[in-house]
Amino acid sequence: MSLKKIAQMSGASVATVSRVLNQPDYQCQDKRLTERIREAARELNYVPNQNARQLKMSSQGNTATEKPYRIDILLARFHSFAKDPFFEEMYRHIETECHKQNCIPGQILHVPDLSTLGNGSRLRADGMLVLGKCPQAAADIILRKYRGVVAIDRNPMDYRMDEITCNGAQAAAMAVEYLLELGHTGIAYVGDCTMEARYSGYYECLLNHKISLIYEYIVSTNQTREEGYQAFQRLEALRRPPTAVFCANDVTALGFLQAMKDRNGRRRKQVYRPAVISIDDIEEAVRFSPMLTTIQIPKGDMAHLAVLTLKDRLQGGHQACVRMELPCHLMIRESAGMCL
Repeated sequence: MSLKKIAQMSGASVATVSRVLNQPDYQCQDKRLTERIREAARELNYVPNQNARQLKMSSQGNTATEKPYRIDILLARFHSFAKDPFFEEMYRHIETECHKQNCIPGQILHVPDLSTLGNGSRLRADGMLVLGKCPQAAADIILRKYRGVVAIDRNPMDYRMDEITCNGAQAAAMAVEYLLELGHTGIAYVGDCTMEARYSGYYECLLNHKISLIYEYIVSTNQTREEGYQAFQRLEALRRPPTAVFCANDVTALGFLQAMKDRNGRRRKQVYRPAVISIDDIEEAVRFSPMLTTIQIPKGDMAHLAVLTLKDRLQGGHQACVRMELPCHLMIRESAGMCL
């Protein structure tokens, strides 16, 4: 299906369509136009022009025609990309990588959808990419239904499937170590505390530095913007609030920072402004004021390796389950402030 057809359906130029589909970080001034382009591509099951692809392959001495694979996506943690921009950005990279690899992005599914998956009809997709940690029962279903499954997350799942991960505990320790270097010892945690590697990385780092946990500094949340906002109000009300806060993801941190801005306004005195650091490095992290200090998770590389690994699995290239762990990086910006 040509770019021209997508341009007609979305009301964009062919050049704009090409930029959106080939550059995951590209955004039109009108964000709705970006979404219309991507929705049109999904509706048309867009893959790049096969004649051009075959011409390129022929020039490289390879004349084989490659079958396009259809890949479904399981959004395991939230019911909407709006709730988790990290995986929304990850999905854009996946779409672009699918186009490069002659694959077709299929359905976007959620855990409740799995109970009726393929009932009464043949499953259209060849493989699945799992975004975020899913329950064991859901993993059992998709491993039965799909010929290949690859999970992408900040932590491994150990569910008998290929995995592309970052180490959430190491990312958390990197964040806390940076706050310690700045001179902070009263460091709060805002995020999920249930079997969560980022929480483990937080408290193990403190204990390694012989710093006792202060339990009123631990705010358990579902890692949403709204709960990040509420966490600021809770910590500010303490008799001795923490001087620094580690949020388990950027969305939580942005909610926390927004509450800080709303509470402090233009006041110069008697304000509570702790250092704030988080994990993910979503696009909004650099647009917010103050810009968010965070641990970058390499979304583009993870998407690239996930599609290649799934494609290799579907082609019979490997049999054993593989796990690739990518490094993360500290992005120093404004929100963590200066040394005490």
